[in-house]
Amino acid sequence: MALWFVFALMTVAAIFAVLWPLGRGGRPQSDGGEAAVYRDQLAEINRDLAAGQIGSSEAEAAHVEIGRRLLAAADRQRDPPATSSVKLRRSAAVMALVGLPIISLALYLPLGSPRLGDFPLAQRSRVPAATESLDSLVAQVEAHLEKNPSDGRGWNVLAPVLARLGRYDDAVRAYRNSITYNGDSAGRRADLGEALAGAAGGIVTAEAKAEFERAIALNADETKASYFLGLAAEQDGQTAEAASIWRAILAKAPSNTPWRPLVQAALARVGGSTAPAPSDDAVAAAKDMNEADRGAMIHGMVDRLASRLKQNGDDVEGWLRLVRAYMVMGDRDKAMTALTDARQAVANDAERLRQLNEGLKNLGLDG
Repeated sequence: MALWFVFALMTVAAIFAVLWPLGRGGRPQSDGGEAAVYRDQLAEINRDLAAGQIGSSEAEAAHVEIGRRLLAAADRQRDPPATSSVKLRRSAAVMALVGLPIISLALYLPLGSPRLGDFPLAQRSRVPAATESLDSLVAQVEAHLEKNPSDGRGWNVLAPVLARLGRYDDAVRAYRNSITYNGDSAGRRADLGEALAGAAGGIVTAEAKAEFERAIALNADETKASYFLGLAAEQDGQTAEAASIWRAILAKAPSNTPWRPLVQAALARVGGSTAPAPSDDAVAAAKDMNEADRGAMIHGMVDRLASRLKQNGDDVEGWLRLVRAYMVMGDRDKAMTALTDARQAVANDAERLRQLNEGLKNLGLDG
């Protein structure tokens, strides 16, 4: 209301500024002012004639001219004509009284924001800034979704952020709303199952398993759902089934898939994998070896990899292969030692350190 009151005052002031000079311009001259001047001039001519300062013919001509002017002034006082300037002033007054408010409203309503609430100066410092915290941004999105619960795109954006923040219960609700308003899909079902498992502390509950099975029904190649179904089998003590599921995932996955080390580590955990794949020649040579010789060959390959990395520590992939090999071999102490050596080797290269930490996370180690 205060805003509209200010606008009304501004409009009245603008109208007054227009009407004031128009009103002053239409005032008639003071009564008899011009006629009195002409009468004085006639009296003066008569005095000059009596004094002999002008001739009778000159006095007569002056009387005629001043008499004509006196009659014209008398006519103007009796009946002031409605000139075009008066009409123009009246038109301008009407426009000021009626047109100015109408034009102002016609421009403001489509271009302004009459329904926008007040925005105090204290809050303006919080408007989009690159340094604004993630929690603050999430709170803004949540507030928006409370008012617009059918905004499927908003739920789709919010859900994975909540999961990364560890707010799994809220993430479950967001994923359910995303499915409701965006439609069902294998990816959304798998994400919902992952959030349910996260809310249960990493346990694949019956509810989470049902979501993963729905995802597989929609898309048999949904990798996340397959991985968690393998995890569910492992948690149920069905290690052979878990290994079978994870082997099938690895058989389809490209060698450079970022999540491949995570599945390999899971497979190694249930005893379903060997050390990193040797070369084709090594595989051919190992066919005729007994188990002891084959194990010695694998250990020799791992030792050579470790020696090479001591000479050239910039090979991030090599370090990850070494750590994974030690984990597969069940030697966790050596895996942790290799992890420490790897971080020291790439400590001065921020990008390599980031890649290393990311790879270690995929292996299930603290990155």
